[in-house]
Amino acid sequence: MRANTRIFGEIDIPQEKIITMEKGMIGFPDLTHYTLIYNSEKEDKKRSIMWLQSMDDGDMAFPVMTPDIIMPDYKPFVNEEILAPLGELTDENMYILVTVNVPSDITKIACNLKAPIIINTDTNKAAQIIVEDDFKVHFPIYDIIKGNKERAGE
Repeated sequence: MRANTRIFGEIDIPQEKIITMEKGMIGFPDLTHYTLIYNSEKEDKKRSIMWLQSMDDGDMAFPVMTPDIIMPDYKPFVNEEILAPLGELTDENMYILVTVNVPSDITKIACNLKAPIIINTDTNKAAQIIVEDDFKVHFPIYDIIKGNKERAGE
């Protein structure tokens, strides 16, 4: 699938890398096809911010990250009926992402733990859901990321 994107220019993504979200992202129900793009091939893909690029609208790309970077024990409660359309989920095929808000003042960077994106990597089907737990929509992460980098010696 080919897309002309605002951030990455023209990209051609193999069909097997397309993630389908039948209901789209919250607020963007008509955008149902996405792919994950990394800033660099050399980056640790589990430890960096990625882009959930819409293949339906090249201007739309959401910064996302795996929540375990900032909250290793993040295990939101999700009603199984909501996830049923994604296919059978296991620990091996479930990939969880959270959206990231990157304001001009980087010290105010935050992620949305209340509405994670759940991806079944076997079916490439995904859904953004609102969890029932008391997680924050705007969870500050600057100090956590800074501390993680300092511990890693970066």
